[in-house]
Amino acid sequence: MSREINVFEIPIGKASRLAIDKMNEGTQIFDTDNLVPMALPTPGALRGYVPWGDDNLRPNEILRLMRNDEVMSSNMFFNIQSAYSNGLTMLKSDKSPITETEILDFFKYNRSSKYLFEQHTDMKHFYFSISVLILSGDGSKIVKLRHKDALYCRFETCNPLNGKIEHIIFANWETGAPTPEKREEIELLDVSDPLGDLMVRMGKLPNDDGKTQPATTTRKFAMMNAIPIPGNKYYPFPYYWSIFNSGWYDIKQLIPAGKKAKFTNGLVVKYQVEINDKYWGMLFESEKITDEAKQKARITLEKENIKSFLTGMVNAGKVWFSGFYIDPLGKEQSFVRITIVNKDKEGGDWIQDMEEASSTACYSMGVHPSSIGATPGKSSSNMSGSNVREIFTMKQALEKGSKDIVLEPYFVIKNYNNWDVEFDIPFMQLTTLDKNTGAQDTTSNATDNTKK
Repeated sequence: MSREINVFEIPIGKASRLAIDKMNEGTQIFDTDNLVPMALPTPGALRGYVPWGDDNLRPNEILRLMRNDEVMSSNMFFNIQSAYSNGLTMLKSDKSPITETEILDFFKYNRSSKYLFEQHTDMKHFYFSISVLILSGDGSKIVKLRHKDALYCRFETCNPLNGKIEHIIFANWETGAPTPEKREEIELLDVSDPLGDLMVRMGKLPNDDGKTQPATTTRKFAMMNAIPIPGNKYYPFPYYWSIFNSGWYDIKQLIPAGKKAKFTNGLVVKYQVEINDKYWGMLFESEKITDEAKQKARITLEKENIKSFLTGMVNAGKVWFSGFYIDPLGKEQSFVRITIVNKDKEGGDWIQDMEEASSTACYSMGVHPSSIGATPGKSSSNMSGSNVREIFTMKQALEKGSKDIVLEPYFVIKNYNNWDVEFDIPFMQLTTLDKNTGAQDTTSNATDNTKK
């Protein structure tokens, strides 16, 4: 009995090259950290700017990497929503509702929901956000509050005399250092005391020397709200970025790329088909095929028929009948023999690795997998409702610090404008069914929880 063996070569396709390219994609963006001040075209009064990362495009790279990872993207949105929680609430100090027209008009024309969501988005991505306070023409009131996307903000080199950052530069940095007409320069209030700095600039308080200076003509000021990071001077290094340095991000990206390459290139051979030469003779005789060219064509067609029979969902459960004969030595010889080479489900490998990598991503971002859906893998178990509820409550409680930082611009506004108002972002606490409600608001200070 002879055997025909078809040997074929699997090319390295696009998916395979993608897996190779992802080996060090995450760790490469932190190879260097350039804090050398860079000059601006026609700098004017500015000293220059400090690049964000070695190529000044670190936030763009972070966003690109996160958008390639479904777990990190989902975790980020979950963290943003958790921080936003139940939105902004405000009441007077005596817990009564706000009735002053000035305050109500301010929030009528300054969208607090959009502003807070933008602030929390930057705070979770980059651990800092930029607010812009716009004063009235006479400088007596703050009339507008705006958000500036941190992605496009760069800090001016600090003043060597006092170590303070005095301006932010808002521009599109992907095309290089912007010219004056393509950038916005905004004076930055003192990070440690923005309210006091603003009052001094507007001639409402004396400076450190005890002198009251004339009010500045500037009516737009930037305010930086940041989570403190050890050793940070300019741009924070968010704690969850450690997943890029550790290599776990790269490992997680290799798994789907490898599985895709496996499916694309057909690395798994599931069946081995052995056809006895006597089978062809029997086939030609039964179909009365004598022409050599037609016999070759019939062999090709029969191989395709066997291949079609073995593959595809429509053929599941079908039965193949094949004859056999006894050779002179008394052994059975099959005409066609089909052997299953790989009994495992294709693509089922690396599930445990994927689960481990996904859990690491959740761990780095402070998200319990059960809060947004279990990580992939057979070992994942469903938690009870009470456990999930407690995890959600703990997550909400831990958001208080970042919420307080995001609320600081409102603290500046209410004190500068002399408003009697208390601001809060209460978190939503899930309750049990015996409370006849699915959730209740929980405030972090003494104010009532009535929405404005």
